[in-house]
Amino acid sequence: MNELAYDPWSPDFVANPYPVFEWLRDERPVFFHEPSGQWVISRYEDVNALLRDRRLGRTYLHIAGHEEFGQEPETEFLRPFWDLVRAGMLDMEPPTHTRLRRLVSKAFTARMVEGLRPTIQRLAGELAESLAAKGGGDLLAEVAEPLPVNVIAEMLGVPVSDRHLLRPWSADICGMYELNPPVDVQRTAVRAAAEFSDYLRELARSRRNEPRDDLISALAQVVDGGDRLTEDELIGTCVLLLNAGHEATVNTTGNGWWALFRHPGELERLRADASLVPTAIEELLRYDTPAPMFERWVLEDITVAGIDIPRGAEVALQFASANRDPETFADPDRLDLGRDPNPHITFGLGIHYCLGAPLARIELAESYGALLRLAPDLRLTDEPKWKSGFVLRGLEALYVEC
Repeated sequence: MNELAYDPWSPDFVANPYPVFEWLRDERPVFFHEPSGQWVISRYEDVNALLRDRRLGRTYLHIAGHEEFGQEPETEFLRPFWDLVRAGMLDMEPPTHTRLRRLVSKAFTARMVEGLRPTIQRLAGELAESLAAKGGGDLLAEVAEPLPVNVIAEMLGVPVSDRHLLRPWSADICGMYELNPPVDVQRTAVRAAAEFSDYLRELARSRRNEPRDDLISALAQVVDGGDRLTEDELIGTCVLLLNAGHEATVNTTGNGWWALFRHPGELERLRADASLVPTAIEELLRYDTPAPMFERWVLEDITVAGIDIPRGAEVALQFASANRDPETFADPDRLDLGRDPNPHITFGLGIHYCLGAPLARIELAESYGALLRLAPDLRLTDEPKWKSGFVLRGLEALYVEC
């Protein structure tokens, strides 16, 4: 094996990247990957440190233009997509990021998230009960996808009649996060970004004038020392909450159940002891990481594992590899639903730590809990296939019977 085995476009690699990651951690923990133009970093210690290192950023545009960083000017047709994405905090750096996260945190509070638990319990129960009543089906389409979309729609205040629009918009926008997306994927993402922006702009304006008990109203009204979110920032925040909360939660549900079906002893352990659900969720987040790779731009020269990486380079931080690093996790390729401690980095670290992590944990706990309770004999009917993407890694479908 060599570093060429790292191929995020290969279906075989996407299906099982872990042998390649093991080799990379041992032999090439830092190397330059010519096809993607990225420095690939695979060890937990290095990924952990770089996530907290302010010499790296999600963007470089706060300090330099594209040309200075050796990048081509952005294609004009992509402007609606980038205008939307860059209005959310994920693609911001301080001080703008600091200001936006402070404002959003005043509305997206722990109390508000916890207040959603009864709604999440009800929705998860209804979806699991429906799956059981049908005798099975596609667990992703029947449970994993509807739950987070409906929770986020409920949280934002999107009318029930419009909620069917959210899932396609989210999936189309997230297509742009894959490595070197083809032009047709880019155009689809642009269309979705424009449609979603227009929809949310109209909704936000109506809630600014007539507030309700929802997050869009709260974001529209939040004030801190006279500072408010701009309309673009409000819209970018809502889109980020949907995309991040939907895609990762769906993938964690599908990937996690697929892991449980492949480890029947651990599945029986969970069925016998529901108190394991919280630690099981953390282990499933670690074992098959739903967003296996995050990128950062190098804002100042750095050295990683003795390798110099220059300013202007892009690094690919391999979360999935770090989460299987034996230097941090004992017997890392073993699924252990009682693993403790479990310092996985699935939600990131540092200033970009996932704001929605508490909500995701509640959704996952209630989803798994409802299925264990209402479909206790859930079993796989067909071996699933992985979707082609690696940056957001998940299954096409997961067919089960009850």
